[in-house]
Amino acid sequence: MIRSAIFDLDGTLVDTADDLIGAMNAVAHRFDLPRLDPVEARAAAGRGGRGLMRHAAAQAGREITDDQILAAYPAFLDAYEIRIAEESRYFPGAEAAVDALIEAGWRVGICTNKPERLARTLIDRLGGAARYGALLGADSLPVRKPDPRHVLETIGRLGGAPAQAVMIGDTATDRDAAGAAGVACVLYEHGFSPAPVAELAPEAVFADFAELPTLIDGLIRESA
Repeated sequence: MIRSAIFDLDGTLVDTADDLIGAMNAVAHRFDLPRLDPVEARAAAGRGGRGLMRHAAAQAGREITDDQILAAYPAFLDAYEIRIAEESRYFPGAEAAVDALIEAGWRVGICTNKPERLARTLIDRLGGAARYGALLGADSLPVRKPDPRHVLETIGRLGGAPAQAVMIGDTATDRDAAGAAGVACVLYEHGFSPAPVAELAPEAVFADFAELPTLIDGLIRESA
């Protein structure tokens, strides 16, 4: 049986918070939004550019409409692409864990709500793109996480099946998508979730990527 490890990208494999927040701060003045503090806004980075815009508006004590976000989003994406890997790095141990999974016979894919072109650009810049047998972004399908079809299609492109797959993420979006897809989920404790990930009731949590290969292998064995 093919075992599939499906990774979220931002906040799971790669710490992208500083570049996302930096891009938001680069365009904030154009939309009368305040600059964000990189530490305070870290949890909001998990919701991408739209989430950061809403967070910035909330910091100013006001709301931002969907139409305003739609108008501002292209400028954010342009600013983000310029600095996409300026400060972003794989989380400690993430690359070694992916390599260990591949060596053990797992197929590895990425299922992210980042636009696919930007996700591919980021992975290309960081190196190791050949590791991933499938990469689906927010615009790869008509749906995206937490819709289960986003996860299921990623598994399918790897040649796998839900019963032999694990979703590795860091937020409620990943947990909800995995649960709806009937896929086991483990969540990374040091990602972008605003709440402790254990409260999201995944099958397991981990704080150290060195633990991950053994952890998800055990989940697959239990399900079998």
